[in-house]
Amino acid sequence: MTHPPFDVLDLGVTPYRDAWDLQKQHHERVVAGGRPVLLLVEHPPVLTLGRKAREGTNIIVTRDYLTQQGIEVLEVERGGDVTYHGPGQLVAYAIFPVGRRVADFLRLLEQATIAALSDLGLPDARPNPGYAGVYVDPREVNGRTYDQKIASFGVAVKRHVALHGLGLNVTTNLQHFELIVPCGLDDTHMTSVQREHDLRGTGRRVTIPEATAALSRAFTTTFATYDWTLPATAAAGS
Repeated sequence: MTHPPFDVLDLGVTPYRDAWDLQKQHHERVVAGGRPVLLLVEHPPVLTLGRKAREGTNIIVTRDYLTQQGIEVLEVERGGDVTYHGPGQLVAYAIFPVGRRVADFLRLLEQATIAALSDLGLPDARPNPGYAGVYVDPREVNGRTYDQKIASFGVAVKRHVALHGLGLNVTTNLQHFELIVPCGLDDTHMTSVQREHDLRGTGRRVTIPEATAALSRAFTTTFATYDWTLPATAAAGS
């Protein structure tokens, strides 16, 4: 098997701030021409506010309540609105050269996630036109149909290199998403790999290590022909 042109680092369970610092360190290294890296990690419970978060208006509980629950709120430089990270969610930070190919890069992130979900027994995983992220088939709840979002995306590109990435719900406590309007979408329910298998009666149990292996394989395949060229202006700060 050909080795991928990027490293894969499994960080296990790492606090968000620590992983954020690691992202920035690797980002500087990749900007300087270093080897790209895919960071795979779980976080303790945290809410992050992207650039469209409107100062957290889509958080529907008080900050005092979140403090009591031990859930931190952080403003970050990625795109998107508010999202939740926590145990049972596999987060992938692809510190990859992107240049001006941001839309193409996002499509590849979707393709890798969809391939991993198919490997995990969910062949109906798909993008949702007009929305970032990956979904499975919609579901009717109390007479209303809701999109079922299983992975959220939020990327920043600085000096032509990506930061942040995606969060794939594997065995996530989905009740924590009730603290927010996920990504600002009120017609969407969050779901997880395990919840989908439970609702479909497959009897399959899915673990984070299994999902980590599936996502690593999917990235290797999806990015096999990727253009890893870093624009010459990157290190100069353009």
